[in-house]
Amino acid sequence: MTIRVAFLGNDRWSVPPLEAIIGEPDLEPVLVVTNPAKPAGRGSHPTATAVAEVAARAQLPLLETQGLRAPSSLETLLAATPDVVVVVAYGEILQRETLEAGPFGALNLHFSLLPRWRGAAPVQHALLAGDEVTGVTVMRMDEGLDTGPILNQLEEQIRPEDDAGSLGARLAHNGGMLLVGVLRMLPTGTVPARPQDDRLATWAPRLLAADRVLEWSLPADAIVRRIRALAPDPGATTTFRDEPLKVLVAGVDHDPSRRGTPGTVVGTDHRGVLVASGEGGVRLVEVAPAGRKRMPASAWARGARFAGDERLG
Repeated sequence: MTIRVAFLGNDRWSVPPLEAIIGEPDLEPVLVVTNPAKPAGRGSHPTATAVAEVAARAQLPLLETQGLRAPSSLETLLAATPDVVVVVAYGEILQRETLEAGPFGALNLHFSLLPRWRGAAPVQHALLAGDEVTGVTVMRMDEGLDTGPILNQLEEQIRPEDDAGSLGARLAHNGGMLLVGVLRMLPTGTVPARPQDDRLATWAPRLLAADRVLEWSLPADAIVRRIRALAPDPGATTTFRDEPLKVLVAGVDHDPSRRGTPGTVVGTDHRGVLVASGEGGVRLVEVAPAGRKRMPASAWARGARFAGDERLG
């Protein structure tokens, strides 16, 4: 049996699962739904989502819409007569008509081991919390926020060098394979479903602009986790000489002799820039000064020519 799939996604991490579905002979993408093109780049030219670009290359039916609550958008979805709706990093709470658009309902690929890290930013919150293990979950969607029954899960180790970009990319790839496996089993009726234990739920709300600002009074490991969680985009931020500075790669410095007021630059070398924190030190490895591309922190330091006890933040 060929399963007709309507795919909903907006993020770069939506792409590997969509490509996995496209590459599976038993799955037929009958509609791809994503956000409209938005101005981007120096010229603010309309830029399609990565999902739209994949759909266009594969010559798939494409609906670029701000959401499925508009009657015309919902009508387009229903007219495609999908067997199942698949949702990956779409960012909208779906109404019942969408969840019931096909006989197999709606499935979501979520980038955590539910019920841990329900919400919009599970990858970032796993890094912020210092989790050692995360994973992906395929669940049957209901009208709650990531509360539906679990169909399958796959664990993934979080590596010491991971940031949100590298971890998210790996989860997207692994999740695509897991998702295809579940979709292929749907016609057999043998996909086991288990309810989530709400008592174990933790929440991963979207990170706001205020969450990007580094607090140098915190311990070094907490600061580094925040930098990893926000890299490569949008990046953790601080200030230097009243100008914004993005910090994209950093590590904990364990030299107890390097101390100072939190935020103070206490050393520079070929490895980067050492900044004092509330406990320990943070070694900046890659940064992006205002209006400039990312660069090694050591190169930035040579141009900055620190004077005395200069501080960040």
